[in-house]
Amino acid sequence: MKSICLSILLLSATALFAQDYNDLPVPSKKQLDWHDTEYYIFMHFGPNTFTGKEWGEGTEPVDIFNPAQLDCRQWCRIAKESGAKAIIITAKHHDGFCLWPSKYSKHTVRESKWKNGKGDVLKELSQACKEYGLKFGVYLSPWDRNHPDYGTPKYNDVFVNMMKEIFQNYGPVWEMWWDGANGEGPNGKRQVYDWKRFENTVKQYSPKTVVFSDIGPDVRWVGNENGIAGNPNWNFLDTVGFKRGLGAPPTDTLNRGNYWGKAWMGAECDVSIRPGWFWRESENEKVKTPQQLFDIYLKSIGRGANLLLNVPPDARGLIHPSDSMALTGFKKLRDESFAENLLKTANTFYQFSRKELPEEKMTLRSMDKDNQAYSVNLQNFIVEMAQPTKINCIILREAIHLGQTIRSFRIVMNNGKKVVKEISGSSVGRKRILTFKPATITSFTVYLEDAKGMDNVINVTAYLMDEKLIEK
Repeated sequence: MKSICLSILLLSATALFAQDYNDLPVPSKKQLDWHDTEYYIFMHFGPNTFTGKEWGEGTEPVDIFNPAQLDCRQWCRIAKESGAKAIIITAKHHDGFCLWPSKYSKHTVRESKWKNGKGDVLKELSQACKEYGLKFGVYLSPWDRNHPDYGTPKYNDVFVNMMKEIFQNYGPVWEMWWDGANGEGPNGKRQVYDWKRFENTVKQYSPKTVVFSDIGPDVRWVGNENGIAGNPNWNFLDTVGFKRGLGAPPTDTLNRGNYWGKAWMGAECDVSIRPGWFWRESENEKVKTPQQLFDIYLKSIGRGANLLLNVPPDARGLIHPSDSMALTGFKKLRDESFAENLLKTANTFYQFSRKELPEEKMTLRSMDKDNQAYSVNLQNFIVEMAQPTKINCIILREAIHLGQTIRSFRIVMNNGKKVVKEISGSSVGRKRILTFKPATITSFTVYLEDAKGMDNVINVTAYLMDEKLIEK
């Protein structure tokens, strides 16, 4: 059975098959779309860009914000060229400064010198994202160290109204990013956030928006700011009894997820291209190298998570050349590493075993031109190379619209009848990138242990990457 791209499963589902998966968490349509976005850009931008602070105090004079050369089209062009599919902007960080002229704050671009108070970063960026075909996301910190109502019930009204402004004036908003920080406001009080009301506001005004926080409800924090997902990484999380911020699940749980978690919640790996989150001139020579970014890619997207890479604009309002060059190099490494799928001419076969099949035959339709149907054991499969081939990378992809059912796997590689390498792992998820020392092989077999006894792999590819990019 030959499959041109080795997209190997197109199942004719039976009632029995569907029932087997009913008790497993599965992603919603908007969560599936989020998984497919895979890699996107974070942009920390605001008064901190001009003060050198990471967390502003809310007392910074608004006139300090004056990006005289701000060009959101430059941001989007560079993001697009790097292969990113979206941008998330810090519309309001902890200092309370709003990058749009909100009616519900007096600490905004309207009060600044920039464009004589007529500027609107969210408007310019949302329009540029549409022009370049990028999704638009918004980071909106609930903590506000400037707003006089913070620490009182009135502030929950303020926060809700700010979200409404954003959804109604700058949408569609692809992702809403909620930071869990909760400190004191200008009156010395902490806010009791009405999270349920905040969630309901998103559902009412922008139902297609995915919401990120340490406990979702749609996307979870990965538990660190290094861009590294757990190994294994499960797209499940138990959130009952936990709270955002203080009271969230432990970071190691966020990093790996819950093996038998009740809610589908993919991990988002946030990391900055620089040591800090906001731009500083002193860090222009400390930007991560393309090789470092590629390593993060393997440990985030390569473990089934999404990668949110922070690229902060400088005080001019532009992406600095140091960051742009690193992104260009990062894209080049990805293009070169995955340019040639070495399985293009390979054959795939399922291992046949009647004892594993129910009385009703399951049906597999091949992707070849003959569209042949076979009765098979949907557990293990063999890939036969057209000729001896040197590889050091295999990528597995799971049909996550059916859930994450693969609980462990083993890949045995052969050269002729001799086993030359064996690797194993637990989770697969949307994409699992496996790298190893080069081996010349003629075939390999993938053995799967599934929660419901059904093979859920939809794509297999193999590559020979630059050995310097593979962690020893």
